[in-house]
Amino acid sequence: MTLLAELHDLFCKKLQQCCVLFDFLDCVADLKGKEIKRAALNELVESVATSRGVLIEPLYPEAIKMISVNIFRTLPPSENPEFDPEEDEPALEASWPHLQLVYEFFLRFLESPDFQPSLAKRYVDQKFVLQLLELFDSEDPREREYLKTILHRVYGKLLGLRAYIRKQINNIFLRFIYETERFNGVAELLEILGSIINGFALPLKSEHKQFLVRVLIPLHTAKSLSIFHAQLAYCVVQFMEKDATVTEHIIRGLLRYWPKTCTQKEVMFLGEIEEILDVIEPSQFIRVQEPLFKQIAACISSPHFQVAERALYFWNNEYILSLIEENCQVILPLVFGTLYRVSKEHWNQTIISLIYNVLKTFMEMNSKLFDELTASYKWSLHTGMKPGCWMKGVKIYIKKLKLKNIIEMNNNGKLFNVWK
Repeated sequence: MTLLAELHDLFCKKLQQCCVLFDFLDCVADLKGKEIKRAALNELVESVATSRGVLIEPLYPEAIKMISVNIFRTLPPSENPEFDPEEDEPALEASWPHLQLVYEFFLRFLESPDFQPSLAKRYVDQKFVLQLLELFDSEDPREREYLKTILHRVYGKLLGLRAYIRKQINNIFLRFIYETERFNGVAELLEILGSIINGFALPLKSEHKQFLVRVLIPLHTAKSLSIFHAQLAYCVVQFMEKDATVTEHIIRGLLRYWPKTCTQKEVMFLGEIEEILDVIEPSQFIRVQEPLFKQIAACISSPHFQVAERALYFWNNEYILSLIEENCQVILPLVFGTLYRVSKEHWNQTIISLIYNVLKTFMEMNSKLFDELTASYKWSLHTGMKPGCWMKGVKIYIKKLKLKNIIEMNNNGKLFNVWK
């Protein structure tokens, strides 16, 4: 037997040896056996990482069997039914000393220069992937971190599984949104999706747009949004950067699900809106500026100072400021009444100072319109006009402005109604 053949035989025996499972809930049971398996797993990891020519065809089923036996299991129910990932410590996997090495072996196996997708796809099939996705509900963040990297590698190397992986992630999210509202691995799955979306070909398929509208946008309604919001916002912005035409769907979707009673979520929504506006195209901004700045005005008038402060910070963003200046004739009337009223009534001095800065900015942008609105609003206060009547006047003004713009475009031979 040649040296390489001996190595293959030893590798196969080590894989079979590591299929033996141990009870880690009993700390003192089978200590010698546990140590022998740990050493064998370490040898397998080192061998697949450093030796070329180890991964031959007969070893693929043995490797996948060893991985499956060790990682696939029924996850225990949470010890704390009211488990809060933000407040409570997660339950860590007792068998992690072995499990970590199995995951490390799997990762090195997938990343090996000798890895052959044509052989692996016989064993890493849809059933395997489904079981892998179920493990993302593990409470142990260390396990979810490994799973995230491994699933990403599987998606990248086994092209035939890509559509299935996307479909099953879609199903997990739909169950999470509409049924359970409990799944520990949402953030990790979204992180994988961020990379997947980045690789989508243009034009975007209908399937991908539906995923954005039916899954990613409704995910904003989850009570546990704060745990995965950063990853979710990244996915949303990735969609926008891929295809600007989805911008209106995104912003109108966020406005539809805008939090009514949770100020923490409002601050998160405002942060995401700023991320979106950072990359929005001016032509798309025009389509959403009215409903968007009505909501921003509502946030400015919030008695919760963090919400008002976050909304007013938009005027510190140079690109957003340039969009506002370009569309000042529409935006200033929408927010002026709120700015004026809150500057006189708000309990927090910081908010009042920020509002004065915003008013000063508007005055410098369009002093004529600013003076007209000031006079008009003061007159409405003097006559006892209700704020609702003032806003009706603003709507009429904006409607006339739209009509004027359309006529001007038509006269220039460039009729293109960007208003909805």
